[in-house]
Amino acid sequence: MSVSLRKARTIIRKTLEKGREMELKPLSVVVLDAGGHVQAFEREDGASPGRFGIAQGKAYGSIMLGLPGSAQKARADEQAYFMIAMNGVYDGKVVPVPGGILMRDRKGVIIGAVGVTGDTSDNDVIAGLAGIAAAGLTGDA
Repeated sequence: MSVSLRKARTIIRKTLEKGREMELKPLSVVVLDAGGHVQAFEREDGASPGRFGIAQGKAYGSIMLGLPGSAQKARADEQAYFMIAMNGVYDGKVVPVPGGILMRDRKGVIIGAVGVTGDTSDNDVIAGLAGIAAAGLTGDA
């Protein structure tokens, strides 16, 4: 199973709503399917155009490695060579920081990933988890 377009749009809408509620800087949110392909993306007014690549890199690393952004960052801090090698394997597309969130269905199966960027990594995660929960899924940040 993968994430539907309807759920992806809900995740984005609710993530952005949470960001506005928290008075965050303008966010950009991408939803990837289980194969790492973009299902949906939105960039709020005022967010820099380069945010797509950051959001995608956060989510892409999560789905390709099966590790949320926080675990990737910990791995990079402890074994930088590993994340450097992974970025080589994935053509530099991995952004190993919080804000890359794995999505799981009710059975715990990974069905995709969300990447959120624009504010602090911790705030990006809070907003993204709210969006995922609103779609009836579980987030692993």
